[in-house]
Amino acid sequence: MSKALMALAVAGIAISAVPAQAEKHYSGVVTCSKVKEGVCVEYKRLTRGAAARANFDVGHVFGPTYTYTDVSAIPAPVVSEYGIKSDGRYVYQNGYLYEVDPGNYTVTRVIYTQPE
Repeated sequence: MSKALMALAVAGIAISAVPAQAEKHYSGVVTCSKVKEGVCVEYKRLTRGAAARANFDVGHVFGPTYTYTDVSAIPAPVVSEYGIKSDGRYVYQNGYLYEVDPGNYTVTRVIYTQPE
């Protein structure tokens, strides 16, 4: 009988700790997940793993008011190697070049530009 009570007590403690562990799973990074008429209407909080793996994935929405990188600021070898167009929208940061669709402001291609 005492073993059964002890097992119940341990199970109760384990269950009460789950919400605290789940809260720590998320990062402080919040991204726009839905844009309507040029305005972000839905946000998504990233997990720590998703935030660490890549800054932005294909499908991420930057939005119309984001400050995009001018093509002249992108290194010339990257421009020629990947066929970067002067009329496109790009974000170049942290060793990644993000190609953005000018119609819906979503990332269509992610290019790692750092030498390996």
